[in-house]
Amino acid sequence: MTGQSRSRGGAEPRGAGRQCRSRRPQPAHPEGRAGSGRGSLPGQGVRRGGFSLLLLNLEEYYFEQHGANHILHKGSHHERKIRGSLKICSKSVIFEPDAISQPIIKIPLRDCITIGKHGENGANRHFTKAKSGGISLIFSQVYFIKEHNVVAPYKIERGKMEYVFELDVPGKVEDVVETLLQLHRASCLDKLGDQTAMITAILQSRLARTSFDKNRFQNISERLHMECKAEMVTPLVTNPGHVCITDTNLYFQPLNGYPKPVVQITLQDVRRIYKRRHGLMPLGLEVFCTEDDLCSDIYLKFYEPQDRDDLYFYIATYLEHHVAEHTAESYMLQWQRGHLSNYQYLLHLNNLADRSCNDLSQYPVFPWIIHDYSSSELDLSNPGTFRDLSKPVGALNKERLERLLTRYQEMPEPKFMYGSHYSSPGYVLFYLVRIAPEYMLCLQNGRFDNADRMFNSVAETWKNCLDGATDFKELIPEFYGDDVSFLVNSLKLDLGKRQGGQMVDDVELPPWASSPEDFLQKSKDALESNYVSEHLHEWIDLIFGYKQKGSDAVGAHNVFHPLTYEGGVDLNSIQDPDEKVAMLTQILEFGQTPKQLFVTPHPRRITPKFKSLSQTSSYNASMADSPGEESFEDLTEESKTLAWNNITKLQLHEQYKIHKEAVTGITVSRNGSSVFTTSQDSTLKMFSKESKMLQRSISFSNMALSSCLLLPGDATVISSSWDNNVYFYSIAFGRRQDTLMGHDDAVSKICWHDNRLYSASWDSTVKVWSGVPAEMSGTKRHHFDLLAELEHDVSVDTISLNAASTLLVSGTKEGTVNIWDLTTATLMHQIPCHSGIVCDTAFSPDSRHVLSTGADGCLNVIDVQTGMLISSMTSDQPQRCFVWDGNSVLSGSQSGELLIWDLLGAKISERIQGHTGAVTCIWMNEQCSSIITGGEDRQIIFWKLQY
Repeated sequence: MTGQSRSRGGAEPRGAGRQCRSRRPQPAHPEGRAGSGRGSLPGQGVRRGGFSLLLLNLEEYYFEQHGANHILHKGSHHERKIRGSLKICSKSVIFEPDAISQPIIKIPLRDCITIGKHGENGANRHFTKAKSGGISLIFSQVYFIKEHNVVAPYKIERGKMEYVFELDVPGKVEDVVETLLQLHRASCLDKLGDQTAMITAILQSRLARTSFDKNRFQNISERLHMECKAEMVTPLVTNPGHVCITDTNLYFQPLNGYPKPVVQITLQDVRRIYKRRHGLMPLGLEVFCTEDDLCSDIYLKFYEPQDRDDLYFYIATYLEHHVAEHTAESYMLQWQRGHLSNYQYLLHLNNLADRSCNDLSQYPVFPWIIHDYSSSELDLSNPGTFRDLSKPVGALNKERLERLLTRYQEMPEPKFMYGSHYSSPGYVLFYLVRIAPEYMLCLQNGRFDNADRMFNSVAETWKNCLDGATDFKELIPEFYGDDVSFLVNSLKLDLGKRQGGQMVDDVELPPWASSPEDFLQKSKDALESNYVSEHLHEWIDLIFGYKQKGSDAVGAHNVFHPLTYEGGVDLNSIQDPDEKVAMLTQILEFGQTPKQLFVTPHPRRITPKFKSLSQTSSYNASMADSPGEESFEDLTEESKTLAWNNITKLQLHEQYKIHKEAVTGITVSRNGSSVFTTSQDSTLKMFSKESKMLQRSISFSNMALSSCLLLPGDATVISSSWDNNVYFYSIAFGRRQDTLMGHDDAVSKICWHDNRLYSASWDSTVKVWSGVPAEMSGTKRHHFDLLAELEHDVSVDTISLNAASTLLVSGTKEGTVNIWDLTTATLMHQIPCHSGIVCDTAFSPDSRHVLSTGADGCLNVIDVQTGMLISSMTSDQPQRCFVWDGNSVLSGSQSGELLIWDLLGAKISERIQGHTGAVTCIWMNEQCSSIITGGEDRQIIFWKLQY
């Protein structure tokens, strides 16, 4: 619990602040799931008017209510009664009249002079049961709120006065007075820490005397799993009660029955759950029943981390059988490949980084995108239209940055560059005051901000963020959503008069926006533009990534006050309760940096421009002028898409047992008629697909052959062998044409491209050879020069080239995947990502990702640019070989099955029975329409796709 002051937030850390909860701030009281869709604080759409938890002080609790009459002019001829309900809260008494024309009355307990039964002197005398149901409060200050149901700054009346409230049930008067006296003592303690401790003790005592009402279960057959105390969190307020989870439902029952007797969520509807830091402590749990909503269905804060973890474990275990778990890396893969928009990806990152619409000190943060707020037309094709996403807001103005850096260098430790944060409760409500005025009044002690400091103009706000001495704020998701209400004063609020005399009304939009709807649409278009897609990873590095902390943050001019970072202060180490409350208040007001999600540079998005560049090999580039070739390539792409869309319909067509040991390699002639296979039985075999007959069987030595490939022109087959050699076999002349004795141990895999041979070996090397093709006569031998030797620490079991043969990936027996730049023969990345041998590796068609499979059963996706492991899925059996299109994978399993994986959905889509032993090799043609597998069962199987 924190103190009561509530400044706007944004100055250098000083007092006041406050946790938040449940969706974006909204015009009325939060009731359970508050709002939905792209961004919204809780309570939007709820009946306006009346009591709301937002009328409480920060960190105040609402305990109970009683039907009552407010007696005016008691005992005089003018006596009259106002019907309503009396709310007993931890720091105030609130009377809500039934008639909405009457103001709500709020009397702070610390301003009370005397509390007692009406007609009795002294607040502390022993009461006896009496017929009178009157409670007398004598106080020095009272607030009048929402008179005529108008949201406006609170009216304050000062001076000694007495109010009398007559309870409907006279027998409760004594208990209510005793409760008020106890709470009054707490409110009058000198130290804030002591106040907090006493109120907490009162709350815990109330919770201990009650339990969840099992009559609230949806079904009498429900089995209780656990019950504990917790608080439901909505922005700026928490509501204590009891949490209960059964085999089918999650329940929360508020202690005070507000806003309804019980909140119920069906476990079957849950899609995502997140552990949260709440008040810097690992006590929060947020539950979503939707995949893409900004706002959750319930946010709970527990009193013990173990209770939170137990409940999380139970729901997570339930979800394991129903919903695929998503990590930052799995969302990254979907985003990179265009299956998530920039908006959706930022939303998911915010969620994973502890940002929640229920917590205004950790509200989702979105970037300023547009730099141009003065032109009449918005040109999204001009890079000058956009803000530099590689810099924090504070570093966008060079002159201001120089002043800040001078101060930074002169500052004693701990140093920081910026005296305010890019996201804080005050900033969030600055943007949302028109739809969340009651939140602003709650945060600022019943007042709106100065009219000239309001969110009056988009251009003005951007200019201040560029030039202001202490203004470095970013935006919120609402700027890229569909709801324009935060830009329009539709509630006709009196937000004050500016110095120029004009009233604060709708937000002034830039000239290029014809309406609020047009402004949001163009902002969304900008966020999803090519420029932003190509640069958004730079902003992610600053906010969620490796430039958030340490020397990289210093280099990027991205250093904020140390209290804003996770782990910046250990609250448990602070013994003094006053100091602890003050520290927490300060941190929550000031805003918090998101949890760090990435510690290496974030990969960039694959945009159409980059995709076409990475796919252009020298061959394709030389053919680009030919319309015939282009249309043929288009048809090939269509064929590939069609094939992968129907890959789950793969059917076994024919199978042949042609070897005496496991099949190790498959290659097929360009016309598809001849199939060449290698085996551990040491033979290379040529099989005719038309005649279904074995045509040739060739043996080069008595050692196993490990792989094979056809050279362009289909005249020569190359085989790698465990006898350390690579053999060249002339199909036309039916004889061994050449032998390359290139390694000191078994050759495990070979690749060929553009007259270059790449050979991997158990001697811990990958060698690159230039190969001059033999003459057609078959008499002249190949001539080989060693161009490069890529050295590894252990034996290399597999290699693969990217489409342009500029990159090579290798996998070792100890589980390391290495990515090499072949243009310089240098190692780009070394990723230890398997616990055991790497079975197979391959680049995605666009060369942006590498997929690897291992004996540990893992499928790992690695970003080529950064070397980041961005996705990892596991299977119960090792996947020995695979082909993939960047999104889906067809793998051959140790079990003999073919598995189809949906990488973006993080699931196995299909299992197809095939071999009786492990699938050891797989071949797919360029159109992806023909598939052949080989296995330990010595068979080759021909598969066909059913369209």
